[in-house]
Amino acid sequence: MFLYIFWTFFSVLILMAAGLCYKIAKTDMRRRIIPDGYLFPLLIIGIIITTFFPWPVNIESGAIGMAFGYMLAAMVGLVFDKILTRKNPKAESPIGMGDIKLISVGGLWCGPTGLAIALVLACIFGATWAYRKKQKFIPFAPFFIIGGFLSLIIIAFLI
Repeated sequence: MFLYIFWTFFSVLILMAAGLCYKIAKTDMRRRIIPDGYLFPLLIIGIIITTFFPWPVNIESGAIGMAFGYMLAAMVGLVFDKILTRKNPKAESPIGMGDIKLISVGGLWCGPTGLAIALVLACIFGATWAYRKKQKFIPFAPFFIIGGFLSLIIIAFLI
């Protein structure tokens, strides 16, 4: 009976996380914004799953991935912001705080290795989409979510 409750709770958490990821991707595609109202529950679910359930990433590795993801994304955003505002003071930063927080939450779910895989895949998918659509700015969240999902599959089954 306990195992039934355990796996039911795990399944509900995974379905909730999938729904939040869908909402994040949809909102970023439509409005180019990632609301904290979706990111915070995804963070809490990630902490619960990496702590109490069998997951390819444990909480220690997830915390390292989270810190690494936040620092990496913030530094890249800062560099791009400085380069663009030097040329045009009214330029919009290509990396917003929502993207930075999403990458940080992705580091919790995937760990440092999975985060690296997810970022590479997201950049490839995003660049391909931007090239085909002839767009200068792209919504990063849908591609990062797909890359994160694929990196979890790679970590769970191949590494």
